[in-house]
Amino acid sequence: MRVPLPALLGGSALLLLLLRWRRRRALWRKVAEAQERQELSLVRMEAAARRFREQNPSVKAASILSLPLPELSRKLRDGSLPLDHVFYAYVGKALQIGIETNCITEFLQESETQLRRAKLMEKQGLLYGVPVSIKDSIDCQGHDSTLGFIKNLNKPAAEDSVVVQVLKRQGAIPFVKTNVPQSLISYDCKNLIFGQTRNPLMFTRTPGGSSGGEGALVGGGGSILGIGTDVGGSLRFPAAFCGICAIKPTGKRLSKRGVMAGVVGQKAVAAAVGPLAKDVESLALCLRALLSEDMFSLDSTVPPLPFNEEVYSSTKPLRIGYYETDFFTMPSPAMRRAVRETKQLLEEAGHTLVPFELTNVEYMMFNYCVRGMFSDGGRSFVRKFKGEMEKGGTELFFWLAKAPHWLKTLLSWISKPFVPRFSSIIRSMKENTVDEVWSLHWEIEDFCHQFIAQWKQLNLDVMLCPMLGPALGIGYPAKLSVAVSYTMLYNALDFPAGVVPVTLVTDEDEEQLKGYKGYYQDWWDRTLAKAFRGSVGMPVAVQCVALPWQEELCLRFMKEVETLTLKKNSFL
Repeated sequence: MRVPLPALLGGSALLLLLLRWRRRRALWRKVAEAQERQELSLVRMEAAARRFREQNPSVKAASILSLPLPELSRKLRDGSLPLDHVFYAYVGKALQIGIETNCITEFLQESETQLRRAKLMEKQGLLYGVPVSIKDSIDCQGHDSTLGFIKNLNKPAAEDSVVVQVLKRQGAIPFVKTNVPQSLISYDCKNLIFGQTRNPLMFTRTPGGSSGGEGALVGGGGSILGIGTDVGGSLRFPAAFCGICAIKPTGKRLSKRGVMAGVVGQKAVAAAVGPLAKDVESLALCLRALLSEDMFSLDSTVPPLPFNEEVYSSTKPLRIGYYETDFFTMPSPAMRRAVRETKQLLEEAGHTLVPFELTNVEYMMFNYCVRGMFSDGGRSFVRKFKGEMEKGGTELFFWLAKAPHWLKTLLSWISKPFVPRFSSIIRSMKENTVDEVWSLHWEIEDFCHQFIAQWKQLNLDVMLCPMLGPALGIGYPAKLSVAVSYTMLYNALDFPAGVVPVTLVTDEDEEQLKGYKGYYQDWWDRTLAKAFRGSVGMPVAVQCVALPWQEELCLRFMKEVETLTLKKNSFL
């Protein structure tokens, strides 16, 4: 008996729908299980913190949490502060911030075992007994590094990343992993598995990303030291948005072994591992600990450059380049004021400030960064989303990556007179030949040499730059991928760059924002103006930049900015 063709086709379609439904149900089951584990982590943290409080009712957690990292670490090493007092004080505070902001994905239960072992350590490292939070994408043995992808669930890391191994050898106790945006290619912090992380200073604002969980936890006081990564601002956005400090080192200054990347294999835009903390001295202490023989022996690709104490502690006046805008992303009134006020403080302190003129930032953004990260036309990026149920705020790049070459060419040509930046993004997403990729890498290298030549012609030590801020409303980063120009520049150049909060948004800044037009006056500029609004009282930072491999000089400059800002604010 022959089956009619319509019935056969209908049956096939029904079977396909059934298979798709079963696959999606299996994915939702994995998500639900992960969310249950996240919830269980918080329950375990609550039980551990409560048990300690009941057994030690006289311990005052608030006094422990108020200590800056250098003082805390000294007290831990000299024995005047017991390790378990510090550990459980931070477990309790991290639980609070985790509940408020949804920044914690997992409690590392073995941290309690490590705490007991730390008490028996013969050699006390620089971070002896210090609880440390770790970004989701950094491998911790026995735990997932999901990058917000369902497919990465239930695939625990076989061993610790090198940076986690070094932290442990220095006596630190990694105790939680923190949330990230799906794929890491975003400066918001949301994924389908763990949901949206909120800014601890204002819950309607994003904490930044992709190290957004770290920014929220450290910014809220639930961690005294966090470790994240940066491939376009992913350390600097969370620090700036949450009112803390961070430094993105030169790409190869710290090991990236065991650190998962958003776009694997691309070399055009340098990624880096770095710390986040409440103050600059804490960042310096972290780098002192990490830039040790342990790091250099575990990863021989890391240059054996120990922390240069002489450079960091120098007091000689600096010659500082500065600019208020990159002429691509118009700074908010608060951003411009932050640079001007910091410049004035530095000049009054005896430093020399020299104007620095940026050129071709638009070309850098589209031809070096977008084209560099998606040189294969976005194929590898699209492949990461295969089998996923959500595109995590990267819909524009995902759609462009899937579009055929002829359609990209046509859309770029049609949109150029009306939306030139959109046209440039489309043009930058085309697939390149090997020869074109090599030429691009040479062009980026030449750009770097030209930038350094301009720097040295002005005889500069460091650079003062704007940092995007204040924190944008939740959901806005997905609409504003072009607004990363201030940070992305220093990934393309591979210069060390840190952020220091220097001011808060004022009513006057908010009033001036009404006149914000942007340089292109396109949809992105109008959207950015909306994203900035309603931010009175939120922190605004500046970027401090040095030449490659000069992290100590960058930190020294950051410390100067921080000291002068605190001194000024103490008189207000």
